[in-house]
Amino acid sequence: MATAGKPPTPPVSSSAAAGDVSELEVEEVGSPELGSQSSGSGSGRGTAESSGWVYHLGVNSIGHEYCHLRFLVIRGKSVAMYKRDPHEHPGLEPIRKGVVSHTLIVEELGRQKVNHGDVYVLRLYNRLDQTKKGEIACATPGEARKWIEAFEQAKQQADNDLMRGVNWNRLQNENEINLDGHRPRVRRYAQGLGKLVRIGKGPEMLLRQSSDLGSRERITTNFGGDSGDASEAHEWRYVRTFNGIRIFEDIANSKGGKGGKGTLLKSVGVVGANPDTVWDMLTADLELVETIDGYYDVVYGTYEPKYLNWWKGKKDFVFSRQWFRGQDGAYTILQSPAGHKEKPPRSGYERTKVNPSTWEIRRLNSSGSSTPKSIVTLMLEISPSFWDRWKRRHSSNFDKSIPFALLSQVAGLREYFAANPALTSDFPSTTVKSKASEQLIIQSDLEDSEPNDEFYDALARGESFEDEDSDDDDVATPKAGKVKLKNVSWAIASLAVKPTKASVESSELVTNSSPVTVDPSHFQGTLRRAKNENDPNSWSAPGGEKFMIRGKTYLTDYTKVVGGDPLLKLIAVDWFKVNERFDSVALHPKSIVQSEVAKKIPFILVINLQVPAKPNYNLVMYYAAERPVNKDSLLGRFIDGTDAFRDSRFKLIPSIVEGYWMVKRAVGTKACLLGKAVTCNYLRQDNFLEIDVDIGSSSVARSIIGLVLGYVTSIVVDLAVLIEAKEEKELPEYILGTVRLNRVNPDSAVSI
Repeated sequence: MATAGKPPTPPVSSSAAAGDVSELEVEEVGSPELGSQSSGSGSGRGTAESSGWVYHLGVNSIGHEYCHLRFLVIRGKSVAMYKRDPHEHPGLEPIRKGVVSHTLIVEELGRQKVNHGDVYVLRLYNRLDQTKKGEIACATPGEARKWIEAFEQAKQQADNDLMRGVNWNRLQNENEINLDGHRPRVRRYAQGLGKLVRIGKGPEMLLRQSSDLGSRERITTNFGGDSGDASEAHEWRYVRTFNGIRIFEDIANSKGGKGGKGTLLKSVGVVGANPDTVWDMLTADLELVETIDGYYDVVYGTYEPKYLNWWKGKKDFVFSRQWFRGQDGAYTILQSPAGHKEKPPRSGYERTKVNPSTWEIRRLNSSGSSTPKSIVTLMLEISPSFWDRWKRRHSSNFDKSIPFALLSQVAGLREYFAANPALTSDFPSTTVKSKASEQLIIQSDLEDSEPNDEFYDALARGESFEDEDSDDDDVATPKAGKVKLKNVSWAIASLAVKPTKASVESSELVTNSSPVTVDPSHFQGTLRRAKNENDPNSWSAPGGEKFMIRGKTYLTDYTKVVGGDPLLKLIAVDWFKVNERFDSVALHPKSIVQSEVAKKIPFILVINLQVPAKPNYNLVMYYAAERPVNKDSLLGRFIDGTDAFRDSRFKLIPSIVEGYWMVKRAVGTKACLLGKAVTCNYLRQDNFLEIDVDIGSSSVARSIIGLVLGYVTSIVVDLAVLIEAKEEKELPEYILGTVRLNRVNPDSAVSI
């Protein structure tokens, strides 16, 4: 098995000397200068600035592709692109400049190979005018995520200016940033030809610039180790320790779903590197056979045992690999055995199948330590009979098997980074600076910022703690007096008071009005309501007790509490199939919202999940309020707020209750800000708000939903919808609505 034995090959050298800069100064032929912009908006004292080196990708005026190193600066809503770092060269004029529009869309295209190097590409375009577009790329997906957040902040600034009506004439005269145009410039033929020769030599060198904030500024990006925001059926029992890595077995008596016939094992360890560095190591060590898209590929590897004999020789294998990077910065990699016509069995090697497995890499809180750390989990499926024989000592060959080699990769990563401390630098190449002289502290507000038990989230009740010196041949058994914790974060949260429906209604709804009786039997969607919990191809409305939400003291201690009953009542679910994207479902004449009964309901929230496939599907959920919404409440501000405000607050928590374990790992249980992950369009009319969630707008979401659709008839999924609370007066959070989808059949979708 190919293990972490060498550093990942970067797309370009990270050691560009100053003398190389002139070779990088390749301008786009005939690129137009963007008009000047007003400096008033977003450029005042104290305005945060995001800046760093990126690749600028595109096609020049004669059809040649280019990949240029550029320094990008986002200040307020203003964007400028330079050949050099303007902080080191005062007075340097940008080669491109403009402002971010509130209609800007930033799409992750994933990993792409550019002239034999891997980069992570972002596509920028105006959803109302797609001629204004462009692509930038970064060396790591972590850097790409930082730029997405920077553009989102600029977009929100533009939205705020538009809503306040700030100097409308000036807003009309501002030029939107365009990374795809060409500047009309007269050049001598020889000079232009010389520059074109340099284009195509490959990606330019990404100059890794560490943060240079001095003593005035400090960046504290704090990623916790929270394992999720919904309960899971796994129950892990400690088995033994190999090379300092704990091995666990899933003993939960739950249904595995389609294809889940094996025993699940996992190895867990702490690695001295940040998640981006660990990710680079894991994805650069195997031979790439085919790239399906930026998040899905096929790779080839070999396994050469240390000791060879007639019955155990060299082996090779091919497997497919899907990967995702969550909003919390954590990585998930899914690996499944595969075949490929371009990689037949190699001479002298025996073709074997790699066990289905997943990697999970997330940042570990390391307060007081300057060394970055990640908690790395490898989970794999193994034959139950083989595993049981090994545990009963009928066979000792497990230590010489491929599953054991896979589990040992965690130890290999830890030892490699420990021996190469130069690779563990945590300095970002994208920096955030403030023009103000006071100290700037930037705290990430991502979902798993809360500190908790981290490593020991992996422990299950009845587990014992074994040292390296313990007898490896003895399978650990529960011992009396041991601490029994399945998940410390849940244990702590259970002590906090969960929000009650009555308390939520008193703050979010107008309680001095008479409630309207909302009877779900009066509404008939195309997907039927479940008769019982085992009724397939149906929906039901579970409570919120399986979801973790922000508690009253979250801003100070990051405590989450068990969710209470949903505020809104789920009255119907529609399951459509369409050839084209179907927006504004609520306006359709046959929509439930247009019925006479629905028009008497004070407020209806319509969530239209648009699923990309062939054909496309629409899963539409209708939630009703029995009383009018308080205009000054969080829900009221969300309903009548700006799109930018809605995007920053609209949150969904998924949970696969039953299904194949790899689908569970892909979907996860972490809360997701949908407005940040995919494109959401909002329709506010009469007594309803419709949210059209375009899952196809994100290549990451398309990849995940494609995997889910392959198992959809055998999975049970719970979803919770809520508005994220970010201020003390908005806490504790509450759940707007829930839905359980029980083994939905795509063939049952109604054509419209």
